[in-house]
Amino acid sequence: MRATHLCFIISALLLSLLRVRASTLELAKGFAATPDSSISSFQSFLVDPNGNFSFGFLRIQQSQLALAVLHAASSEPIWVANTSTTQWADSTTLIFNGSLILSNSKTGTHWSTRSEGDRLVLRNNSNLQIQKFEEGDTGPSIPWQSFDSPSNTLIENQNFTANMSLVNGAFSMKLGGNFIGLYTNFINQNQIYWKHTAMEAKASIIQGEGPIYARISPNGFLGTYQNEKAPVDVLPFNTFQRPTSGISLIRLESDGNLKSYYWNGSAWILDFTAITEDCELPNFCGQFAVCTPGNGCECLNNKTEYHRPGDCARHESQQGSIKSCTGHSIIRKTGVELPYKELMEFEKMGSLSECESDCERNCSCRGAVYNNGSGYCYRLEYEIGTLVGVGDEEKIGYFKVVGGEGRWEEGTGVCCWCGVGCGGWSCRGWDWCVWGVEGVEEEDEKREDGDGG
Repeated sequence: MRATHLCFIISALLLSLLRVRASTLELAKGFAATPDSSISSFQSFLVDPNGNFSFGFLRIQQSQLALAVLHAASSEPIWVANTSTTQWADSTTLIFNGSLILSNSKTGTHWSTRSEGDRLVLRNNSNLQIQKFEEGDTGPSIPWQSFDSPSNTLIENQNFTANMSLVNGAFSMKLGGNFIGLYTNFINQNQIYWKHTAMEAKASIIQGEGPIYARISPNGFLGTYQNEKAPVDVLPFNTFQRPTSGISLIRLESDGNLKSYYWNGSAWILDFTAITEDCELPNFCGQFAVCTPGNGCECLNNKTEYHRPGDCARHESQQGSIKSCTGHSIIRKTGVELPYKELMEFEKMGSLSECESDCERNCSCRGAVYNNGSGYCYRLEYEIGTLVGVGDEEKIGYFKVVGGEGRWEEGTGVCCWCGVGCGGWSCRGWDWCVWGVEGVEEEDEKREDGDGG
């Protein structure tokens, strides 16, 4: 009798566990959840069949949250929904009614997929999908999936197309007609700072045959394709043609660098770095700073003591009065150049004074860098970031400044501040951060309307 009773209890427990397991493999219409105050980091709602990935609420700075897909073994975010600031509070609700909707009873809808589906699933490759079933169809249609709107990370075998972008703070990665580019996103324009052009060694890009797309190969490279035949370009990683057992990903970091990692079973191992010199990054030392290879950072004005990024911008700014051409002072600095001047437009001028005068007359010009040797004048129509110290007195910078706080950063969003060490990387925590993004107002309108992404 006791044995029978014990078997019954065990069977009931197993059945209960199976039901819980089944419920976490898909979410049906009618699902609703609010943040659990007892959870300090991640509240999971959904897992993939292999248990490698999980979808749920990611807690940020105790009081805020993001919708995220995490790599379960490392707790690293693979995808984060493009939402505005959302509170970790009872007033916040996530529902699935055919659309996945994140809302707050006080502030309205923060994000929505705006879809019509029957269930939400997380695939083995980390792709979060809304699936819809129609009578007579052999399989479900996909009205929405996270792979179509990546955040700052691209995972192995995920297509990255011409209408997508990876975004991290003020930086983005996009595809051009025949290249992959990294951009600094300012309010009025984008500036490319790294460019990898397709070699077209195995296949050529044919006009009229459609745009290119990129995909990480298990064989250790980022391939660029125009169709499913041979790649038009291969960007090799350290593990090129040496397949690893773990998954690979490529991530746009918070400093604007593009890096690839692979999972070795216990840690993420660095596999590729696009920009290998710190001073070649667009804003390594912060605004109004100079990065000299081997000597670190200093402020443009030669007065402010530098300790960390942002120190120089506390004393210099380029706000409002620059646009009206009044109320600004000038900083001149010899021995500096732009970190990505090869990718910038320039105009050949006869002298430094001509270059400076051209910028002075133009109210949209924030500064200029002139090369006395070549006569090239590089005009900056966006906030001054980090310059490169080169020790060449023929290269001279001219910058407009006014008092106040710096404005490299503007807007609102989520960043993951990550650091590389011991052959791998680990996230030092998620944080709400601000950035200067072209079309911030447009993005805000989309968020108010609840566009999924």
